[in-house]
Amino acid sequence: MKNPIREIVVSTVILSKPGIILSVVFTGFAGMVLSQKGIPAPGIALLGCLTLMASAAGAAIFNNFLDRKSDKLMNRLSARVSALERLGEENSVIVSWTMIAGATVASAIWINALNAFLIVLAAVSYTVLYTMFLKRNSPFGTVLGGIPGALPVLIGYTAIRPVIETEAIILFTFMMLWQPPHFWALAQKYSGEYEKAGIAVLPVAFGEKYTNILIILYSISLIPLTLIMSLMGITSGYFAAVALALGVYFNITVVKCAIANKGYEGAFGASIVYMLLIMTALIVDIAMRQREIDRLMEFV
Repeated sequence: MKNPIREIVVSTVILSKPGIILSVVFTGFAGMVLSQKGIPAPGIALLGCLTLMASAAGAAIFNNFLDRKSDKLMNRLSARVSALERLGEENSVIVSWTMIAGATVASAIWINALNAFLIVLAAVSYTVLYTMFLKRNSPFGTVLGGIPGALPVLIGYTAIRPVIETEAIILFTFMMLWQPPHFWALAQKYSGEYEKAGIAVLPVAFGEKYTNILIILYSISLIPLTLIMSLMGITSGYFAAVALALGVYFNITVVKCAIANKGYEGAFGASIVYMLLIMTALIVDIAMRQREIDRLMEFV
C-alpha cells in the first residue's frame, strides 16, 4: 500500500530539481562569504540558505508545471513528468507559490527588504521571463535567462549587508556568463529531444558548429572575470592561480568536445565541476585571508 504523504514528499523533491537547488544554495553561500569577508555567523547563514532554498525549489516546481506539455515529449524528463502527475497540477502550483511566498516573507521580516525583493525577482524572472517567454521564443533565451541563475549570488550577498557592491556584480556576471555554455552543452546532447518538444534551443536553430563556437567564446570569457577579482584585491594571488588552472581545464574540455562534435555530457559535467570549484576556492581564499587578518590583529 502506497503512503500518500511519502508520495507527496518524494514528488515535491523531484520537481524541485535538488541538484540545481544545492548549487544555487552553494553560490548563495559564496555570495555571503564575499559580503562578510569571511564565514558569516551561523544564524544568518542558515536563514539565508533556507530562504534561498525554499524560493528556488518553489520556482523549480512551478517551472515544471509551466513546461508540463513539452516535458512529456522529452525522455530525460520522464521522472519529473511522473512526479507532477502524482502531486497533481493544482497542488504543484499551490506548493510552489507557498514556498516562494514563505521565503519572501521570512526574508522581509528577518533579513532585509532588498534581499526579499531579489528573491521575488529571481522567482519571477525564472518562471515568467525565462520559462514563459525567452525559452519558448528565442534560441538565445538562455543569455538573459541567466539572470535568475545568477541572482542567488546577490541574494546571498545582500543577506549579510543590504547593498550590492562591485565585487558582487563581478561574481554575478561570472554566473551570468557561465550559464549559457553550461546549458548549450546539455542542449547539444539532447538537441533531438528539444526539437521534438518544439523548443528552438541554439543547436536546433543554428546548428552544432555555431553553438560550439559560442560555447568556446563564453567559456574563455570566464577566465578574465575570475582574475579580475584578484587584481582588485578581492581575492589573493593563490585564488588567481587556482582559477586560471580551472579555467584552462574547463576550456580544454570544451574545445575537445567541439572538435570531436561529441562527448557533450563531458563538457556539461566539466562546467558544473568548474563552477563549484571556483566557488569553493573563493570561499576558502576569503576565509583564510580573514583568518590571517584576525591573527595579525591579535598583535596590534
